[in-house]
Amino acid sequence: MGNHWRASSKVYDERAEEYDSWFEESLLFDIEKEAIRSLPVSGQQPGLEIGVGPARFAQALSTNIGIDPAFAPLQIAKSRGINVCQAIGEELPFLDQSFAAISLYFTLCFVQKPAKVISESHRVLQDTARLTLGFVPATSQWGANLQQKKEDGHPFYEHASFLTITEIETLLTDQQFSITASVSCLYQAPGQVTEMEAPQPGMDKSAGFIVLSATKLTT
Repeated sequence: MGNHWRASSKVYDERAEEYDSWFEESLLFDIEKEAIRSLPVSGQQPGLEIGVGPARFAQALSTNIGIDPAFAPLQIAKSRGINVCQAIGEELPFLDQSFAAISLYFTLCFVQKPAKVISESHRVLQDTARLTLGFVPATSQWGANLQQKKEDGHPFYEHASFLTITEIETLLTDQQFSITASVSCLYQAPGQVTEMEAPQPGMDKSAGFIVLSATKLTT
């Protein structure tokens, strides 16, 4: 596991400023934020973002704690007022039931063991608290575009593995989560995003970005 996260996070360590600058005046980012904000989970404290990076989402959505394996982006996140910790999602350094909310945006496709990340999220979430998960479905034109970038050797996607809606649903169900709400957006083609989009209800396999809210189940 150690070698994988070091390899997958290396480019974000080396090119943190370049990655962070992508979010500046980005219509894509604005569309994604609106989709996330349409779900009733933003801003609950204490909140944890797994794979926080430079904390653009955490800052915009009032998440106060973030972890990431890449150190350089965490320094940027810290400058944005986020409490940071260098760690991986498969081994969260927190006590059981520590958080009122957990979020992962574009993170699950980069981890080595997605099921372990979801299991750890379940462990550190308070009872009946919610996990917010944002992902690019493998079946969409955006998923195909990013898969092609991976195959072409793009450094940011070299270690990514994109998941289908069914695979995401199975992961959550197996780790004792129940999906309670979801929205889809990014119907404009990659490289052709020219106008704001309103999120649509449900999980659409043709959408470029899906956000869901899942409640922790207890036995």
